[in-house]
Amino acid sequence: MALKYLHTMVRVKDLEKSMAFYEMLGLKEIRRMDSEQGRFSLIFMAAEGQEECPVELTYNWDGDDKLPDDSRHFGHLAYEVDDIYAMCQTLQDNGVTINRPPRDGHMAFVRSPDNISIELLQAGDRLAPQEPWASMENTGHW
Repeated sequence: MALKYLHTMVRVKDLEKSMAFYEMLGLKEIRRMDSEQGRFSLIFMAAEGQEECPVELTYNWDGDDKLPDDSRHFGHLAYEVDDIYAMCQTLQDNGVTINRPPRDGHMAFVRSPDNISIELLQAGDRLAPQEPWASMENTGHW
């Protein structure tokens, strides 16, 4: 039996804020389904050229009080980036906490507005250590 990856689904509380976060990572909306009867929207976002690997943002129109405070049980989403330092700087400049800084020039973790853990990995070889990242401590958990 063949197996094919389809998507990762995460629930979001504030659709606009969550979409803006994933857009900062470089994802774009590739398709959307709005269900008037079910009162929810499914927004699929993916990196350009990787539309076969989307994140599905599930938004309940009437709110979702059932979401836990810590969405860590979803595991994490992982994305490879061209320059981990530049990506972390962009995120930090836009108010995103860098929970696990890229001290090693290879890996960082941040959280989405819905507390989903996002792993960022440097494409190719790790970059040489660079400040302020090299001496930055972890913040919270990732």
